[in-house]
Order: sequence, then C-alpha cells, then structure tokens
Amino acid sequence: MEFFSQTYIALRGPTGAPQSAVDIIAKLSDRLSPSTLLADRRAAVLALKGLTRDCKADVGDRALPGLIQVLQDDAEVDPDIGKAVLETLHHLCEVDETAKDKEKDREISFKHTDYFLKDEQATHTLFKLLLNSQFYIRYSTLQLLSTLLQNKRTVVQNHFLKASNAASSIIAVVDDRREIIRNESIATIHSLMSQSPDIQKVLAFEGAFEKLFEIVTREGGIEGDVIVHDVLRCVDGLLRFNSSNQAGSYFRGTSLPALLFSFLLFPFKLQQQDAPPQEFALQFWDSKKAHNASLVVGTMGMLIGSKGTTSQETHVFIRCLVELALASNAPTSLKTQALQLLPSNLAFPLADVIVTPYMPVPESNGEEWDRLEPASALDALVELGLHGEYNGLYGDKRLKDSLDLRAAALGVFGNFVCKDEIKQAIVQGMLSPQESTDAPAVSPLLHALCLPPASPLNIANVMTTHFATLLFSFLLSSSSRSKSLARSIKPPFSGPSAEQSQGQFFVPADAVPDPVNVTEPEDEDAPQSLLQLLSENLSLCFLTRSRVDSANEREVREWDRLIVCYLCLLVQWLWEDAKSVKEFLDAGGLGVLVEPINQTAETESLVPGLCAFLLGVCYEFNREPGEITRSTIHAIISRLTVDALVGHMTRVREDDRFKSVGPECMVLLCPTSPGALASNRRAQEQEGEIWFDWAFVDFWKSNQYAVQRALGTDPSSLATSSGPSAESMMLIDSLRDVIRAQAEEIDALNSKLKDLSAGVTEANELKSQVGELEAAVQVAEARRKSVEKEQEDLLVLLDEMNTKRRRDKERMKDAGLEVSEDEDEAGEDEEDGDEE
Repeated sequence: MEFFSQTYIALRGPTGAPQSAVDIIAKLSDRLSPSTLLADRRAAVLALKGLTRDCKADVGDRALPGLIQVLQDDAEVDPDIGKAVLETLHHLCEVDETAKDKEKDREISFKHTDYFLKDEQATHTLFKLLLNSQFYIRYSTLQLLSTLLQNKRTVVQNHFLKASNAASSIIAVVDDRREIIRNESIATIHSLMSQSPDIQKVLAFEGAFEKLFEIVTREGGIEGDVIVHDVLRCVDGLLRFNSSNQAGSYFRGTSLPALLFSFLLFPFKLQQQDAPPQEFALQFWDSKKAHNASLVVGTMGMLIGSKGTTSQETHVFIRCLVELALASNAPTSLKTQALQLLPSNLAFPLADVIVTPYMPVPESNGEEWDRLEPASALDALVELGLHGEYNGLYGDKRLKDSLDLRAAALGVFGNFVCKDEIKQAIVQGMLSPQESTDAPAVSPLLHALCLPPASPLNIANVMTTHFATLLFSFLLSSSSRSKSLARSIKPPFSGPSAEQSQGQFFVPADAVPDPVNVTEPEDEDAPQSLLQLLSENLSLCFLTRSRVDSANEREVREWDRLIVCYLCLLVQWLWEDAKSVKEFLDAGGLGVLVEPINQTAETESLVPGLCAFLLGVCYEFNREPGEITRSTIHAIISRLTVDALVGHMTRVREDDRFKSVGPECMVLLCPTSPGALASNRRAQEQEGEIWFDWAFVDFWKSNQYAVQRALGTDPSSLATSSGPSAESMMLIDSLRDVIRAQAEEIDALNSKLKDLSAGVTEANELKSQVGELEAAVQVAEARRKSVEKEQEDLLVLLDEMNTKRRRDKERMKDAGLEVSEDEDEAGEDEEDGDEE
C-alpha cells in the first residue's frame, strides 16, 4: 500500500489533475536524487520500470543518469531497489523483437546501451553485484550483462579486463547451486569470452576449467541435459583459437584431459595391445548425447595438434578417435567427425593397431550386436571406405551422412599413404606370390576394384567400385614405383568370380570365414593384368550404357558415374607413365575413348570431357614403341579437331558436379526429380552422391592446359608437358624420399630443441628463484645482525644505568638520606639478575 500511495502522490499534479507521461517521468527522475529518501527512490524506480514498456525513449532520455546513480549507490544496500533498477535498465537496453517498429526500438536500445557503457564504473558495479548472494540481484545482473554483451560485446569486454576481481566474481557465480542462476552465468560467460583471447586466459587462470568440468560430472557426463551442452561449448570456447590455454598448465597440468576420455568411457591409459572395453564400443545413443559427445570429440581434435602436446598424449587422443570411428556403434555423424579430426600428417600406426568392429543383429533395432573378427585399423579403414558402415549393411541406401563417413575414411587413407614406401608396400601386397602353390589371398581393395559391371546395376557395387578407384588412385599418385608395381598386378579371378564383394572382409567372431572363391582361367593364356581388366570393364560399361533406356534417368546416371570413376583412375595412372599408356592402348583403349567422344549427347559433359582428357594424356605420354604410335593418335585428334576436344574438357570444369567439389566437400546432394512425390522428397534430399574427390579436381586444374597444348603438337615432337622420363621420375622419387626423411629429422630435432629450451627456461627460472632467495637470505641476515647489535647496545646501556643507580643509592646512604625498601629490593633484584 505504501508503494501505491507514494506512486500516486508522485503522479498527482499540484491541483490533482492528471499529468502527461513526460511530466511524470521528469518528476520521477527528480526523485532519484541521492538527497531524497531511500523509500522515495525505490518507489520512483518501480514507477519508471512500469513506464519503460510504453515510454522507453522518454524514460531513457530523462531517467537513465539517475537510474545508473541509484545502481551504483543503492543496489548493494537495498535488494529491493537493486532488483528494480537492474530490471529497469535491462528493459531500457533490451531490443524488443515483438515491437511494431523493430528498427526504431533497436536504435533506442543501442542508444541506452552506449550511454550506460560510457562510464566503465557502471559496468564494474555489475561485476561487484555478482558477489551478492541474493537471488534476484544475481539473476537480474546476469540478464543485464547478457543484454549489454549482445548489444556491445567489445566495450563490455574492455571494461571487464579493467575491473578488479571481475573474473573471480563471474566464476564464483558458476558455483551457484540454483540452476537458473548457474545456467544464466554459463550463457553470460560464453558471450563474454567470445573472440577475446585475453578474457579466455583470465578465466582459465581463475579456474574456469575445473568449475565447468565439475558441472559436467555432476550432471551425468555427456548424458546430461542441455546445461552439459552449454558447459562443453564454454570449454570449447576457452580452448579454440587460444594456443595459450591449450598448452597452458591450467588445463594440461590437471586431470581434466583424462576427464574427456572418461566422458566417452574410454580408458585414458589404454595400452596399444589392449582393446577398449565393450562399454565404450557399445553404448545407447540419443541425439542429446551425440551432440554432447561431438563437443568432447571436437575438443580432443583441438588438443591433438596443439602446442605442448607430447607424442604419448597425441597417440592416446588418436587411438580414441580411431576406435570411435572404426569399432563402435556411435552415430554416423560422430564417426565422421572423429575421422575428420585426425591430423593430416598422420603418424599413427594404423597397420599395427588391432580393432574389434561390431555389427548390429538384423531386426534387433540396435539392441543386439555381433562382435566381428579383430583386424588392423588400416584394414578396417579400407573396409569402411569400400562398403560403408557395418560392412555395407546399409550400402544400398546411399544416405548422405553415410557417404560423408566413407569420404572421411578416404581422406584418412590418403593422408596415411602420403609416403612413397607405404604406397609401394600396399601395392606390393596385391601382387600374387610367384613361388606359392596355394590359392592366393585377394586384397579386399583389389577385389572391389575388379568387380565387373552388370546390368541392372547394383547401387552398393557401384559405390564399392567407385571408392576402390579413389583409394587405388592415392596409391598411384606421384609414384612411378607404385605404377610400375601396379602394372604387374594380375588378379587371380575373372568375370563373375569377382561378384562376391561383400561379406568377405569381416565375419562374426564365433563363425568361420568362407574361403574366397578364386577360379583359375580356363585357357592356358596368361591372366589379364589389372590395367587390361579395367580397360575391359570400361568398354563393357560404355556398351551397356548405350543399351539403357534413356527414359530411365537414374539408371543412366549410375552408369555415367561408374564410367567417370574408371576414367578418373586411368587418367591418374597413365599420367607420366609411358609403359602404362602402351599397355592401355594395346588393350584396345583407344577405340574405347574415341567412340564416346563422337556419340555425345548435348546434355552430357563429364564423360566426353574425361575421354578427351585421357586421349590427350595417351597422346602426350605415348613414348614407347608399339603398334599404336603418336602419329596414329594424331590422325584421330585431327579428325575429332582440337577445338572440339578442348571444348569437351572446358565443359567439365563448368559442370556443377565438378565445381561443387572442394577440399572439405566431395559428397553432393542427389538432385530431386521434378515428378517425385512429396512423401519421397524428404528421403531424396537425404540421399547423396559422389563424382570426384578433391585430389582429382586439383590434378585436373593443374594439368588441363598442359594436355590442351599437347593436343596441338606435332607427333614427332618431344613431350610438351613438364613430365620427366621414367628414369628421371625414379630419381625425383628418391630425392623426395631423402627430403622427406630430412624434414622428419628436422622436425624431430626441433621437437628435442623445444624440450631442451623448455628445460633451459625452467632451469633459468630456478636459477632466478635461487638468486632471489639468496638475496632475501642476505637481507634477512643483515637485519638479524642489526637487531643483535641493537640488543647488545641496549644491554650495555642497561648495565651502565644499573651501575649508576647503585652508586647513587650508596651516596644517598652515605649522606644520611633515607632509601626506600622497594628501591633497595629492586636494586638487589637487579643485581641478582645481573649476576645470573
């Protein structure tokens, strides 16, 4: 009642007549003066709070200075007026999204925000108020800070860095057990530290990591609610783009990195020869848990390549990501993220680490799982790329997220085989042993590479062949030795025997694997080489493609995709390899290329362009003697015309399927058919497709103009491209190996140097500390000697005074003067004390 009475008195005019809003606001603003009573100021603030809804601009223009003064003077003293003034300021600075004129309201709110932030003391007062344990004071302060940060974050951040104890104040609020305040504080912290490395460092120094991880642990780890997601976002914000926090002792020097592994149920100190527990591999996943785990995995990825990470720590982080991607039932998107976070200079021993994959039991709704035979992480990675998740169980659906996972596996494989000796070792493993009489073991990659095309096409087999060509192209790229070994590969099967592509790599742990059916050629002729077999498959694809009904757009598109993957592999194989070019031409490859260029539809651009490019490669690098010479190819080029061939190649670069491929994106969305039903449109939007990888796109862009120039050269001229001879390539490869080895040695020495530098720095710090301590000891010793000297001087002075007193008393006795007994006793006591 008192509030309403005071408000009524404030609003009533001199004669009791109603006043205008501006007059009322002016009168209320006057009552905010420190000279008025606290109760009057409280009533005025409450009245102004009610007027901010309809008279926001007027309240801000007239009352904002007084409100800020009340905030600084009274908010800490009176919780009621503190709550009211904080809420009023919040209303004045907050942008009302429901306002009729949103732009005008935004302009007014930003004007009030600028005025409030003009004096940093007002912002400092807000940080002080966070130490107040009153619920509404803390909550309203956090709300106002969030609004100010949203409007003018940089200014608030500058004020924060200048305020004393601001960091400790805001970190203390995180410990508040009231969920509303705690949640609001986490949101405020995330906004406060955004794009400010200095604030991130200050918060880390104040123990932000410990406080945040305590909340995650208390809320049940990654299975916690939304608050866990917000906290993990804060942790990510403290570490991302902040190398100081990543390498600093406030995070690494604690047990917090081990907590990251515990959130995923992965043992932090797992030995390489040990398998992770089943509770890590098989977990119950929902969208909430997957989002939280994604933040944890992202944090691990940051720490892998950060400064200060030891090789042992890096190994543990990579092992966790590899196990998560290859041997767990984690969501597909999480597996993709884990593979994408592996470093490009992958030095992890994929071939030596054994993983145990799992496969869901059909019709069990993911509740029952079969444990498969252990395999090396490299084999599991290749299997994932070839057939997809769970040994191709869902390979026929070709969903985009599944293709993203396989593309990520492809990228990891490419990074792993960047060294020439690794490429050669894998290609060497595809060769049939010469002295063995047993049936040769067929590499899964070779098996998938040799799958013969069959009509109608099997979508899963098309994707398997496509990824096999992409994987194999990594082994041949820029490696003349690998190409030489690849020419010697003679698959020990033919035709239909290669149909069995899936289910041969992994088998349940309690089952016996069936032997791969390897059939010997019926005739006595030598088996076909891999290059001849690929040329034959390409020819068969063109033949079958020509017989497909053009009205069946999906079938036609799949055949084009299969043709494109063969052409891309052959282009990279034959580049700068004259012997491979000769073998391809002897296998009838020239006729395979010419016919599609002559019979192209206007709507098709990829296939004729790739055929023209491959024809140019064959012409440029056909340097070995044989039946098909450069003059033979030149005659065909002249008939087709160079301009037409160049036009075909140019249209490849203009095709969206080519232009859309980037270093981080090779999976495209399937085009939606115009006649698709609405019920099927959503499923089609989720389907993806792959045409090229970035390695081929980059290769094409780098060499297209060299091939175009080569098409116009005379057949008797030397090679116009920059490609050296085979012998030169061998020398270049050996020099590359030497340079790579030297680079690795330099990296190792730099690492040792950093360790030594760190040790020297630590030693210098210890020396400095010792010097400071020695100086302190010297100062303390000097002070001790000074005190001892003063004590000696005092003792001498005291002794002289006692001696003089005794002489004076003897003189007084001799003169017949009376000496008191106390003085006499005191004198005797002093004498006794002196004697003692």
